[in-house]
Amino acid sequence: MRRLDQLLANLGYCSRRDARAWTKADRITTTTGEPLKNSAQKVDPAAVLIDGEPPDHPDGLLLLLHKPTGLTCSHDEREGPLVYELLPARWRARNPTVTSIGRLDKDTSGLLLLTDQTALVHQLTSPKHKVPKIYRATVDRDLDPALIPLFASGTIELEGEKAPCAPAELTLVDARTAELTLIEGKYHQVRRMFATQGYHVETLHRTTFGHLTLDDLPPGTYHELPLTTFA
Repeated sequence: MRRLDQLLANLGYCSRRDARAWTKADRITTTTGEPLKNSAQKVDPAAVLIDGEPPDHPDGLLLLLHKPTGLTCSHDEREGPLVYELLPARWRARNPTVTSIGRLDKDTSGLLLLTDQTALVHQLTSPKHKVPKIYRATVDRDLDPALIPLFASGTIELEGEKAPCAPAELTLVDARTAELTLIEGKYHQVRRMFATQGYHVETLHRTTFGHLTLDDLPPGTYHELPLTTFA
């Protein structure tokens, strides 16, 4: 059971203060059609209709999004166009806030997970869970096959990091393209790992997160996942 005004606010419909006006306007009813007049009363979300519709994802959101380049995984509009602008306004107003599980920088495209489930963010970003993520990178010159055992050695050190990078699997796709599988998520890790060996990453795309892939999902679009996806 949840307070009605809190339910409306948490799901992004309106503020708790405005919930009173919504109830007065008979916008909130039970599933049997009875108006709910007290915004402070406790309700079962499954037994409520808002403007004639069930509450929007009352148990939480988990989205798989194909992030295009040019968008940032930030909630600060000063950083430029935001990935969250691809979502409906109501989802952007949810509390807890919908956020990304890990980040892709502005110049990186690919698979990005978004959720309002704080516990899931911690679960999937914690190094101890070792969730694999695969990136496809193109670099500015031909790749040396010696990078394969080097990246797998777990000895690459990045400036400002206390520990070296965990062993990573590198597969050479062609002369200047490689796929890199990581089980951690240090800041700009792929770009920085290649930079330690004198390579500049020109394009970077995440193809896989855990067992999830983008398949044919077009850039800038998303689909919903069950909250039990990583159970």
